[in-house]
Amino acid sequence: MTTHSHSHDHGSGHHTHDLSEGEVRARALESLLREKGVLQGPVIDEIIETYTNDIGPMNGAKAVARAWVDPQYRARLLDNATAAIAELGFGGMEGENLRAVENSDSVHHVIVCTLCSCYPWPVLGLPPRWYKDTPYRSRVVREPRKVLAEFGTTVGEDTDVRVLDSNVEVRYFIIPQRPAGTDGMTEDELAKLVTRDSMVGVTVLPAVTGTEAA
Repeated sequence: MTTHSHSHDHGSGHHTHDLSEGEVRARALESLLREKGVLQGPVIDEIIETYTNDIGPMNGAKAVARAWVDPQYRARLLDNATAAIAELGFGGMEGENLRAVENSDSVHHVIVCTLCSCYPWPVLGLPPRWYKDTPYRSRVVREPRKVLAEFGTTVGEDTDVRVLDSNVEVRYFIIPQRPAGTDGMTEDELAKLVTRDSMVGVTVLPAVTGTEAA
């Protein structure tokens, strides 16, 4: 197993004294807007959920699907992910130094940020809560197979598990293995199969049955 870790963490508690100045300001603003009736119901939670699970990961899914069907694009993505995703119209903050890696039968990558929550926003959206929490950040480095198993992912003993540490200098995302049963599917159809968690490496994509592929 290859790991790139750091010796300290910033914590992940939810008490006010654990929040950054920006987070304190954001929470105060949210409270004020709710008090004034500008925000009704779980509006902010719904927006965050959309960007976390839909809009952001859709960008990464498109890049992965393109890499599956276009060997030349795949080579460019592995060589310079920042430039390759720019070809698809994506980029910006937290995406200046992207690096793509590829999972295979022999190597399974999983991504973490041991310092805080560095994450490739342009391709994966906002980081999920578990990615930012201390237990994941500390345990996946020490016992990656056990953590993967808790996500329902079993990696064979003959497969090398490599933990990659995203940081301010480089942010990783994963090209998961193309699922079996997807021959003949279009690029758009393939993109719909790709999940955020598979691009972080905590899950793998299941084979597609005949019914699903139809």
